[in-house]
Amino acid sequence: MLINQLQPRHWDDRRDLIVPGNNTASVIFCIEHFEAIAKQSVKDHGAFYVALSGGSTPKTIFEHLTVHSQLSDAEWKKVHLFWSDERAVAPTHSDSNYKMAMDAGLAKMPIPSEQIHRMQAEDNIEANAERYEQQIKKTLQNRPFDLIMLGMGDDGHTASLFPHTEGLKAKGKLVVANYLPDKKIWRMTMTFECINYARNIAVYVLGAQKKFMLSEIFFSEEDFDRLPAQRIGTKEHKALWIADEAAAMELIEKMKKKA
Repeated sequence: MLINQLQPRHWDDRRDLIVPGNNTASVIFCIEHFEAIAKQSVKDHGAFYVALSGGSTPKTIFEHLTVHSQLSDAEWKKVHLFWSDERAVAPTHSDSNYKMAMDAGLAKMPIPSEQIHRMQAEDNIEANAERYEQQIKKTLQNRPFDLIMLGMGDDGHTASLFPHTEGLKAKGKLVVANYLPDKKIWRMTMTFECINYARNIAVYVLGAQKKFMLSEIFFSEEDFDRLPAQRIGTKEHKALWIADEAAAMELIEKMKKKA
């Protein structure tokens, strides 16, 4: 198992970085990482509270779990699914993060329906963001999430926390409706406060198209408004950035020059 063979690189007080290898090796690591946290969480406190992400890497993870899951039916029945963000579309829409996860196989798993908590972002998004926050509080009872899955966009956003948007400023909130002026659309998203309280935060960055932004996130001076993904992780709850060799190429070159 890759997860037992690899150790993350300490980057700073808020972030660790691991480069498991090529795309395939990195996806395998992501799957094993997800399963390991799920098993340990169920063992520790009888549940696995996870916030899912959209994107190609989570889709691959979900597809694998459906066919080759190392979790027992009893463990699956302890899973609570939440989402880290959602588009303002119906759950049947092709752009829905909820639909992607369900279609990728999670709908077939023995998770009780009342433990699948989708974001209702298609209407009344501000009121429903508040309801989603209340659902989190009711279900987790002040516990942190066991795992929050995230990606990183080419513009440095994560979840639906986009550069120069009001959602970046949210305080005392776990979930907000975030308006993207340049796209003229709304999104529902977990806030930094919610994300950074999680026991485990995984940021998946795979593919050469992400190499320059990943390098900028790690090497640029902090500018959370321009590069929101820089704000992921705290001293108490570090984020694990998982990158494949293609995505880490530029970052590794800068590390060599710095050495």
